[in-house]
Amino acid sequence: MIRNLDDRMHGIRRHSSENVSRCEADASDQVRILRERIDKECPNSMGWRVVSLLESLKALEKQEFDYQSRRSSDCSRLQEEIDELDNMLHSGVDDEGSVKSDHYFQGSNALLDSAKKELATKLRSIVSVKRQLDGVPSQAELIQYELRFSELNTQIQKKLRQTRKHYDTYNALLEIKELMLKETSLLNSISLQFQNAIASADGRTKLINSLEGILNGTQQKLEKVQLTLQSEQKFCDTVKDKYAAAIAEQRQSSSLLKLFQEECARNERLQAQVENEGSEASTVVQLQNQPEGRRNRRWRAYA
Repeated sequence: MIRNLDDRMHGIRRHSSENVSRCEADASDQVRILRERIDKECPNSMGWRVVSLLESLKALEKQEFDYQSRRSSDCSRLQEEIDELDNMLHSGVDDEGSVKSDHYFQGSNALLDSAKKELATKLRSIVSVKRQLDGVPSQAELIQYELRFSELNTQIQKKLRQTRKHYDTYNALLEIKELMLKETSLLNSISLQFQNAIASADGRTKLINSLEGILNGTQQKLEKVQLTLQSEQKFCDTVKDKYAAAIAEQRQSSSLLKLFQEECARNERLQAQVENEGSEASTVVQLQNQPEGRRNRRWRAYA
């Protein structure tokens, strides 16, 4: 009886070990192949990568379902064997047989634990693949991202133009402020020193020289401002010319479009006229091909 128990437990352990090893090898090969494909195809086409990942995920899910089914059946069968052996042991065996049976039971439990660990490992691999799939954006998401980036670019360009305009206004006002401060300082200086300078010849000479220097500086500043104004005026004229050319081109396009529409309508009328003339000509040809008596009757009927 103990020998039979030993043989049955040995067969159970061998069968369970073979199933676990086979499932482990299959799952490991699938995961390895999937990771190689992900590493190899990641820099290239996004769509083919998603398709290959989905196919591999389906294969892994099917393998997981098969593995869980086999594990459940193996667990049920092993539990039945254990219950049967337990009943046989309780029915009466010696101590040596009981020790061997306990040893086999422990081995079977160890195999079950290892199978559960392997299943947990495979589940973690599947979860990792699912996360990678979730990280890949779909075509709709890519289109939405592109539209959003285009809107952001438009807003940034608009804000940039406004900022440049504000900076130009600030620089112009700052320059006006500096000129007004210089003018105020000059007037104050002249007001304070005019009486002392006009009293002597040297003072008058220095005052005249100082005023001439101020006048030269003002002339240079004026020339610089005039050059800037001329460049801005040229730019403005160029923009106006481009605008006028665009308006003229738009008007020409509108006139050409109107002419094209008129020609299309005329073409449709001519086609309808040609079709009508063709139908009348075919009717005349049919009448000419008919016998003389029938043609005369037909002409009399028309008359």
